[in-house]
Amino acid sequence: MPLYEYYCPVCRERFELLRPMSAAAESATCPDGHPGAGRTVSVFSALTTNEFGQPQMMAGGCGCGGACSCGAA
Repeated sequence: MPLYEYYCPVCRERFELLRPMSAAAESATCPDGHPGAGRTVSVFSALTTNEFGQPQMMAGGCGCGGACSCGAA
């Protein structure tokens, strides 16, 4: 089951929910019990370290790190 992010307009908090793909577009109830939270766009990032042990972002995927065909790279 995929993990989706939702935003509650009442308490102004983001939260995550494991849901089947068929229920992804449905509104959700936040952990505080407020109904009507909408799904948001999630951003995935991965960190690695370079040869000096310093953290750095890994490129890849769309958004755009050049591993897709959107032409933005």
